Amino acid sequence: MARVQLALNVSDVDAAVAFYGKLFGAEPAKRRPGYANFTIADPPLKLVLIENADVRGDGVGGALNHLGVEVESTAEVHSATSRLSGEGLETQVEDQTTCCYVVQDKVWVEDPDGAPWGVYTVLADAPAETSLGCSGQACTPEHGSLSEGDLPVIAGACC
Repeated sequence: MARVQLALNVSDVDAAVAFYGKLFGAEPAKRRPGYANFTIADPPLKLVLIENADVRGDGVGGALNHLGVEVESTAEVHSATSRLSGEGLETQVEDQTTCCYVVQDKVWVEDPDGAPWGVYTVLADAPAETSLGCSGQACTPEHGSLSEGDLPVIAGACC
């Protein structure tokens, strides 16, 4: 089953967990320092909360971190990559990427306003002592900004 992912930057992950727990009537599927995710059955949603993330690297957070579609297999990620490329969209593929406490295969594209969308599958859980990932902040460039002409999406992004 595929489900939409919504990753939000939050100022207080504990307060956000309390709010979203009440909103969806669910407990987080995973909690780590500064991080939580919910796997909601109805509506089908993966909600990721990232405390104090600075996605743009400019010291200014924002409510939206990134969007995604979680699929069940690497084959579905490859299929999405082919389909998106075939539609003329620039893609960035990341295989066996460890971030947000899981190992993933994924492909990234951007919407016309620059919002990053990923199609991904979770391959394995990462150890609890693993960092949130990507510069220790979550879903930020792991190796700095991409060069001009490349997708300015999240290198090593997660969740």
